[in-house]
Amino acid sequence: MAQKKPSYGNESISALKGADRVRKRPGVIFGSDGLEGCEHAVFEIMSNAIDEAREGHGDLIIVTRFEDKSIQVEDFGRGCPVDWNEKEQRYNWELVFCELYAGGKYGGDGDNYEYSLGLNGLGSCATQYASEYFDATIYRDGSKYTLHFEKGENIGGLHKEPTDRGRKTGSTFRWKPDLEVFTDIDIPVEYYLDVMKRQAVVNSGVTFRFRNQVNGRFETTDFMYENGIVDYVAELAGEDSLTHPQFWQSEKKGRDREDKPEYKVKMSAAVCFSNRVSVIEYYHNSSFLEHGGSPDKAARSAFVSAIDAYLRQNNKYQKNESKITFNDIQDCLILVTNCFSTQTSYENQTKKAIRNKFIQDAMTDFFRSNLEVYFIENKTEAEKIAEQVLINKRSRETAEKARLNIKKKLT
Repeated sequence: MAQKKPSYGNESISALKGADRVRKRPGVIFGSDGLEGCEHAVFEIMSNAIDEAREGHGDLIIVTRFEDKSIQVEDFGRGCPVDWNEKEQRYNWELVFCELYAGGKYGGDGDNYEYSLGLNGLGSCATQYASEYFDATIYRDGSKYTLHFEKGENIGGLHKEPTDRGRKTGSTFRWKPDLEVFTDIDIPVEYYLDVMKRQAVVNSGVTFRFRNQVNGRFETTDFMYENGIVDYVAELAGEDSLTHPQFWQSEKKGRDREDKPEYKVKMSAAVCFSNRVSVIEYYHNSSFLEHGGSPDKAARSAFVSAIDAYLRQNNKYQKNESKITFNDIQDCLILVTNCFSTQTSYENQTKKAIRNKFIQDAMTDFFRSNLEVYFIENKTEAEKIAEQVLINKRSRETAEKARLNIKKKLT
């Protein structure tokens, strides 16, 4: 029998305050208290630099991995505002680095950022709270601002001096994740290379520079895609793809529900068909949607609908043959989307899926209409796609029948 606990009374209820809100429950913000959560903290800081670059403020982002497991992110944007905020009657550095749900992306009118990856006002503060130390150096308004934090506490306040960089502006953050918060802080090189390549793909023209310290020296790798997702899909497809890469783009305004505010979604996709390579990647406001959500549902619906319609209209199905599935298409599809919206409903802070109904509807129409036009204007390529999808379908069905026959014999 379980031993009785002390009384559960009014004094048993407590609230986490300050840095403890993150340090004692890092998984709530970062999705994990392990290495994955530590990695996500890096992406939170990168997100702010990416938002600046996308708005046209700087075209270079430098991320450095030091041997002592500390990390530095440097951008050449406008510089994070840290001085006195008359409206809030507080210093902005307190809001940005010491207050959860505070930031410059809540207005909803696009004054500061039309489309932002950083969204919830959590990343900078949460990363600072979860660090052994966190240093910020900011250049703006002709001044150089510096801040130092240790285990979530500011040490020494805000230091301000004349800039030593002329007219150049920007922000540099260096921190060391705290082993008291995360179970592992040794982020592998592969994580940085993967994330920075992905961000270069969806932020065309921006250079992402990774510096890795090895035996006191820095090894440097640059990523930059001048034409973004089109260049990336062409790279994935190689020279012997079934079709040439296609680029589609469109904008639309709508609502998730009649009584909800209207917002804008900007859609772009690069598409190619191949009998060698199959890759599907969705990005929204630069975040890689590992779990898809709305864009994945849209693609599944639209591609099946459009290709099935083409097969029926051109009598490609055999008599009584079953309809194709998305798996039959996916096996020969290279699809990369890069979409943005002024309002986004992410599944959670890790931003690996979105759930906006309007975005799903808009992308379904976007895919379907572009596929219909593409099939009309490119008859030879449409025939190749139809043939390959049917080969995939019939091969799948044959394999399924063989598996069932073997299962019957074994039973």
